[in-house]
Amino acid sequence: MRQHRRTLRLLGSLLLVAMTASVTGAAPAPAVSPTPLDRVIPAPASVTPGRSPYRITRGTHIRVDGPREARGVGEYLAMILRPSTGYRLPVTAQGAGGIRLRLADGPFGAEGYRLDSGRGGVTITAAKPAGLFHGVQTLRQLLPAAVEKDSVQPGPWPVAGGTIKDTPRYGWRGAMLDVSRHFFTVEQVKRYIDQLALYKINKLHLHLSDDQGWRIAIDSWPRLATYGGSTEVGGGPGGFYTKADYREIVRYASALFLEVVPEIDMPGHTNAALASYAGLNCDGVAPPLYTGTEVGFSSLCAGKEITYDFVDDVIRELAALTPGRYLHIGGDEAHSTSHEDYVKFMDRVQPIVAKYGKTVVGWHQLTGATPAKGALAQYWGLDGTSAEEKARVVKAAQGGTGLILSPADRVYLDMKYTKETPLGLSWAGYVEVERSYDWDPGAYLPGVPAGAVRGVEAPMWSETLENSGHVEFMAFPRLPGVAELGWSSAASHDWERYKGRLAAQAERWDALGIEWYRSPQVPWGGQ
Repeated sequence: MRQHRRTLRLLGSLLLVAMTASVTGAAPAPAVSPTPLDRVIPAPASVTPGRSPYRITRGTHIRVDGPREARGVGEYLAMILRPSTGYRLPVTAQGAGGIRLRLADGPFGAEGYRLDSGRGGVTITAAKPAGLFHGVQTLRQLLPAAVEKDSVQPGPWPVAGGTIKDTPRYGWRGAMLDVSRHFFTVEQVKRYIDQLALYKINKLHLHLSDDQGWRIAIDSWPRLATYGGSTEVGGGPGGFYTKADYREIVRYASALFLEVVPEIDMPGHTNAALASYAGLNCDGVAPPLYTGTEVGFSSLCAGKEITYDFVDDVIRELAALTPGRYLHIGGDEAHSTSHEDYVKFMDRVQPIVAKYGKTVVGWHQLTGATPAKGALAQYWGLDGTSAEEKARVVKAAQGGTGLILSPADRVYLDMKYTKETPLGLSWAGYVEVERSYDWDPGAYLPGVPAGAVRGVEAPMWSETLENSGHVEFMAFPRLPGVAELGWSSAASHDWERYKGRLAAQAERWDALGIEWYRSPQVPWGGQ
């Protein structure tokens, strides 16, 4: 919500506007053509242009019809608009005209909305506060990009007239941030959450443990964080989230209608835990901390009861901190775990997740064991993954396991764009913007029932990423395309049309201070 960046400047901005308005002979604000309703990302389900545009002015107020959570959406909108417009934009429960947010029954589902704009005002209608919030993100994109700036801008602030009716294709529209290979602070995670919300992402998957670092405090096993979290790739100081830190991330994400999905990767990717507690190793000897980038060499000891005591304690404490429905148990690249031990481990661990009221999510290798009823498998294979491995995933989906699609050579945001990209990896190939966008989640794995595909997720692994600028450079411009794959209908999917809409986002990213990659595949600046 960027309150931490904006509120301190608001009073000064308002004073500046008042002083400017008092100067006689000031030049009128330049003419600005409204952004067409069909230029937003993700593409809306239905657009009907028409009527005169609405203009936000000094007299505009934000009326909210609904409970406290809906009023919170109104306050969020006001906080976005006030610094750049310099207007007061009071949030009220009555009055006509202006911007109105209203809850009402209708064909919106949990996240859909309707936006109506005309000379008299803008009304966003939804059945749930999440729908109002997503409608507000659309309204942001309909306003000039300067609306995102932290200081008063000249305006004007037109909103094109017409109607948008919008509901998402999938309920899972996620982004994963790996905070284990390199640690990211609470403020850095919040910054990414702000960016995800603009494109209607609704899941934040946090990869909280790996060989290089354990990033969440567990009271019953304190050395996991204090020792296991004490370094990162390259040997930096690492770090971890206290329980208060983690609660703040969850609270912040929830306010922007993102559900946090925590991941503790196991039985592999566990060197940080094994280094912290010798008893978790089959031979009782703790390995040294690891700061490299190899994978597949570590494993919890499936034959020791202390392993399951450990897992129970970790899941119990993490589930208590997490109001969301899901807990991710990893399960990928367990190359040093025998198949027999892997199956045994997953058979023991999945019921623990259920015991603490959460639904299991695992990487698609979980389908090599027996996924629990209701479990979700996150597919990260490639177009060229073996037919045998794909067939196992398809069979699980046919048997009731839900799928989240994250093909690495499509939506792994840490993959290099080209061989010249200074950040990222290339083991899955080079992933330019068109390749990332131009595929259909519903048809990606032939034989998967349509209802088994729950959505898409864009992972961001951090072996080479050390700060927010690095994350943004790899996410933009690919992230909005993944968001559109999750939200918009398959019928709306067209690269030629999309790349023009994407190019128009660059000015907004600049206004937000986002670092981004200038892909030659996109006509930036109308080129």
